Amino acid sequence: MNEPTAYGRPAGHPTAAVEVHTPTPIAPAHTVPLVPVQPGAIPSVASVLLPDGRVVTGYAVSAAQPEPVVAKPLVSRAAVNVALGGVGFLAVCGGLLLLTTFITALTALITQLIILAAVIFGGWIAVQVFSASGHRGGTTVNIRKAVIKRNKFYG
Repeated sequence: MNEPTAYGRPAGHPTAAVEVHTPTPIAPAHTVPLVPVQPGAIPSVASVLLPDGRVVTGYAVSAAQPEPVVAKPLVSRAAVNVALGGVGFLAVCGGLLLLTTFITALTALITQLIILAAVIFGGWIAVQVFSASGHRGGTTVNIRKAVIKRNKFYG
C-alpha cells in the first residue's frame, strides 16, 4: 500500500519544499590594503647547466640545517628510576629493621623492669614475713592459747 518511491519516501507522503540558504559574505570593518614588501637583502640568482644543455635558473637556497642533537645522558632515565627505587626500598627495609629492633629492645626492657619489681616486692614480703617472729614491738596474739568467750579474747 505505502511502497517507497525512488527517494525513499512512502507513496502519498507530501514532499516539503526545499529552501536553499546562501550565506552572504560580511565585509570586514577595516580593510587594510596589501602593500608588497621587499626582502631585506636581494638573494643572488644562480644558473645551473644541465648535461642535456638546458639551463636552470633560480635562487640559491641554503641547505636546511639539521636539528641540533641533544646530548644523550650516559645512563638512561629508566635505569636511574630503577636505581632510585631500589635505594628507596632499601631505606624502607632498613627503617623497618630498626623499628623492629627498637620494639624488641623496648619489650625486653619492660620485661626486665617487671621482673625487677617482682623481685623487689617479693623480697620486701619475705623480709616482712621472716622478721615478724623476731619483732617484739607490736601485740602478738597466740590464737591457740586464747580463750574466746562472748566475742572477747582472754589470753
